[in-house]
Amino acid sequence: MDRLDQRRQAAARRLGSGEAGMVWNRLTAVDFFGNSFQLAALAILCFFPFLIVVTAAAGRDAVAVVVGWLGLDQQAAQAVATLFKTSPGPGTLTVTSACLLVLGAMAVAGTLQSWYRKVFDVPGGGCRDVAAQLLWLAALLVYGAVQVEGGRALGSVGGPVLQGLFGLVLAVVFWWWSLEVLLAGAVRWRALFPAALATGLCWTGLGVFSALYFSEAIVANEHSYGPIGVVMTILSWLVAVGVVVHLGAVVGRLYVEHRDRPAPAAGGPPQG
Repeated sequence: MDRLDQRRQAAARRLGSGEAGMVWNRLTAVDFFGNSFQLAALAILCFFPFLIVVTAAAGRDAVAVVVGWLGLDQQAAQAVATLFKTSPGPGTLTVTSACLLVLGAMAVAGTLQSWYRKVFDVPGGGCRDVAAQLLWLAALLVYGAVQVEGGRALGSVGGPVLQGLFGLVLAVVFWWWSLEVLLAGAVRWRALFPAALATGLCWTGLGVFSALYFSEAIVANEHSYGPIGVVMTILSWLVAVGVVVHLGAVVGRLYVEHRDRPAPAAGGPPQG
C-alpha cells in the first residue's frame, strides 16, 4: 500500500508540474469557475436587457444574435424567442433607465477587463477603462451582427465548413482586438495573439458543442420546465463562455512565457 500511495503521489506531482497542471494552477489562481458564474449572472441581469433594447432600436432581432452565438436549430430558436417578446406599444425608455442599462452592460465588460488584467498582470487604467468598456460593448454588438449575417450568407454558399472557418477567423480577430482594447495597449499585439488564437479555437469549439447539445437541451428543458428551463440552459452556456475566455487567456499567456524563456546555456555546470 505504501508503494501504491507513493506512486499515486508521484503521478500527481508529475501531473501538477506538467503543462496541464500549469494551466489548471493558473486557472484556479484567478478563480475561473467563480468568475464564470459571475459573468453568467451579470449577462442575464444586465447585458441581455441592453442587447434587447439596442437591437430593437437598430431594427435588428436580439434573438438572431443569441441564436447565432449558441448555434441553435429552428426549434430551439423558437423556444429562445419566447424570452425576447417585445411590446408593440410605444417605448417607455427614459434617460435614467437608459443610463442604468448602459452601466449594467459596462459591468459585464468591466468583469472581462478585470479577468484579463489578472491573467496578464496589468494594473488598472483609471478613466481609460471606462472608454475601453464602452468601445468593447459597441464592438461586441457589431461582432454579433457580422457573425449572424456572414454566417447566413456563407451557409448558402459553402455550407457548415465555410461557416466554421469564417466564425473561427472572426472570433480570433475579435478576441485579439478585445485583449488589446481592454488591456489599454499595456501588452504588445504580438504577445496577445496566442491568447486570441486559443480563445478563438475554444470559442469555435464551444459553438460546435452548442450546436450538438444546447438545441436539444433547450427544447427538452422548455418541455419539462417552461421558459425557466430555457433560461437555465442559457445560463450554463454563459458559464461555459466564461471558462472559454479564461482558458484562452491563460493558455496564451503560458505559451508566451514558455516561448520567451531563455534557453539554458550550453556546457553549463551539471546540476547536482
